Amino acid sequence: MKPDIHPHYRPVVFHDTAADAWFKIGSTIKTERTIEFEGEVLPYVTLDVSSKSHVYYTGKQKEFAKEGSAARFNKRYGTFFTRNK
Repeated sequence: MKPDIHPHYRPVVFHDTAADAWFKIGSTIKTERTIEFEGEVLPYVTLDVSSKSHVYYTGKQKEFAKEGSAARFNKRYGTFFTRNK
């Protein structure tokens, strides 16, 4: 393998600001910010959404109607077609 072509892989602290959750994960992301986390100084990245705050993972996702699009169309506009006949 060629030397010095791979990005630097190291532990990074990710902070989900929506849920105030902290994750220490190995990553190659580049950042100038650092933070002291669990007794060591590590690179720091903020996130808007993670598995701790995304509605799909938290179970707060809205459930849409389980009927098909044709049935929804007929339910909304079906009366227009029957009235004109």
